Amino acid sequence: MGGRALTTVTVYCGSLRTVPEPYLELAAEVGAEIARRGWSLAWGGGRRSMMGAVSQAARAGGARTIGVIPRSLVDREWADHDADELLVVDTMRDRKALMEAHGDAFLAMPGGIGTCEELFEVWTARVLALHDKPVVVLDVDDHYRGLVAWLGELVERGFVSRTALDSLVVTDDVRTALDACQAP
Repeated sequence: MGGRALTTVTVYCGSLRTVPEPYLELAAEVGAEIARRGWSLAWGGGRRSMMGAVSQAARAGGARTIGVIPRSLVDREWADHDADELLVVDTMRDRKALMEAHGDAFLAMPGGIGTCEELFEVWTARVLALHDKPVVVLDVDDHYRGLVAWLGELVERGFVSRTALDSLVVTDDVRTALDACQAP
């Protein structure tokens, strides 16, 4: 597939210990596929839950990993000191900005409110033409079904343009999601 020259995918995903095993397996699959493609991973810098699974699998496959974590979360999210580069920042705003700066594309896997916040911020920046990088949602098990339906309602009500919604790629397949990260 053609498209942009991709080197680093920024991944947003769950970090809680209560995440069910299938989501950890999904994160590991994403990390392995990023490595197989010869790309690097930028992520939230944690070593547990989905964050840990994606980074460990990416490294195991030979990918470079760049973790970004706020100082206040180093212990709480168990900072991944095995990262090729672990950037400790002062605030969550600094974290998001640095993760965005490192990414050539953005992939949101299943996650909670933090993942949603990161997704909305990077997608809004794309809609406002602050960047032209792909924003992709990996929606396995209909994790984002309600959110996607609500976004459709916002289009119908005139609060979101169809163009904005169409710029967000939503898929339930890992390879399709990563292919979309390479799209122009």
